[in-house]
Amino acid sequence: MEQSLIGVSQNIQRIRALIDQVADTGLNTIIYGETGVGKELIVQCLYQKSNRVGKPFVKVNCAALPDTLLESEMFGYEQGAFTGADRRKRGKFEQAHGGVLFLDEIGDMSLPLQSKLLHVLQGGDFTPLGSERAVTTDTWVIAATNHELEEDMQKGEFREDLYYRLSTIKIYIEPLRNRTEDIPHLIEHYIKEYSSMFGDKKLQYPGKNTVAKMSTYRWPGNVRELQNVLKRIMILGEGEETIDDLLRTNIHPQSSPEFQAVGARPSIPVDLWGINGDKTPNLSSLSLKKVRKQALDRVEKEVISYVLEKTGWNRSKASKILNISYKTLLYKIKDLDIDQPPDVTD
Repeated sequence: MEQSLIGVSQNIQRIRALIDQVADTGLNTIIYGETGVGKELIVQCLYQKSNRVGKPFVKVNCAALPDTLLESEMFGYEQGAFTGADRRKRGKFEQAHGGVLFLDEIGDMSLPLQSKLLHVLQGGDFTPLGSERAVTTDTWVIAATNHELEEDMQKGEFREDLYYRLSTIKIYIEPLRNRTEDIPHLIEHYIKEYSSMFGDKKLQYPGKNTVAKMSTYRWPGNVRELQNVLKRIMILGEGEETIDDLLRTNIHPQSSPEFQAVGARPSIPVDLWGINGDKTPNLSSLSLKKVRKQALDRVEKEVISYVLEKTGWNRSKASKILNISYKTLLYKIKDLDIDQPPDVTD
């Protein structure tokens, strides 16, 4: 079944045009966007419009496997290469020969594996574990990430040469809150899809008031969250739970058990003019970009400090609540100059 991008926003229209332009080029492509915006759908659209359609489409989730398993998954191995390797196994690169290899969550790939991936992209060949024979591959590599890879490069967490090798074509899909005009079209599309999916089951459909409220909701979980809310309405109805309550339970991390454990989110006032203690801005040096960064740093510092305080400076737990990697949290603590209380020990 051919996939299609749903929406009328300028962002979606630009992406459709870009897909038509690059689908047959085979140029390495990277797709950016928050979790849940539909990055994999764009990959499927590229594949279906390319001259590789019908050939292998292989997906690798770079965040789902530890390095040792991910390497063998991507490049394969020979019999006897390691304990338990009782037969030869083709890696994903070899399986995707002639087709598409989709590297999901590329921003979570370790630096050593990034180096090996770069070698394949540069030379078009690789050597399976335990083998002396190089394997040549003709594979269209498409990657996706919710990371800001430019920031990761500055932190030394992503190779600059790999970034430029991967990002010949860059596609950015905006979060749903920035393209609210797409929401009614998505609701209509998924109502039709779920009506067919659930068959003879008695379904309940959202009314005009519900659709109107869904169209103005910010959807922090993006399209994936909208899908889940719509399924719940269609299967269970709203019942005693109003649409306001239903959407409220889906707002940001306070609905997660981890966040409930540390208490409600703090209120964070941001005085853009008073970031540096000034009551009025100096027009000669006013920079919107600088103000934005200072405001963001202040908000991040207050949120991270709050979560660290509530978790007793348990960085592992705090990183899970904040939905960032442990390494990123340590970087933020240092970069934002967040001081550890003297009564807390590592």
